[in-house]
Amino acid sequence: MVQQIILRNLEKPQIKSLEEDLLWFCDSFGFSSGRDTENTANKIIFSLLEKLSNEELSSSEFLAEDLDMKISRINHHLRNLNDSGLLYRKKRLIYLRGGSLKAAVKEMRKDSERMFDELESIAEEIDSMMGLKNR
Repeated sequence: MVQQIILRNLEKPQIKSLEEDLLWFCDSFGFSSGRDTENTANKIIFSLLEKLSNEELSSSEFLAEDLDMKISRINHHLRNLNDSGLLYRKKRLIYLRGGSLKAAVKEMRKDSERMFDELESIAEEIDSMMGLKNR
């Protein structure tokens, strides 16, 4: 499985508000970047969080209906959010990893630490083969 975690160091919102904090969170992970000019990924996350906070189950069909978007568009963004490690799918339902944003971030941090450990190990082997010395 390919996992892509994007981190952008952005200034936190000056004023504490749920909407601004959620936008900052999504922007910090680059969820709505590139061609997503309508911030569809953010809208999906907001909708998913609302459903989960009301203990409702969610699926791509529910999200498409809730956001009045085509299911193919929803599924595209859900794949990207799944690849980032924020959420996962089980059968037709969508779940926030760990059950909360904080737990999802903790799991994503663990994922990135494993990736960096592997990169560091291979980098050390390359350095050794190339005759480069570490200080």
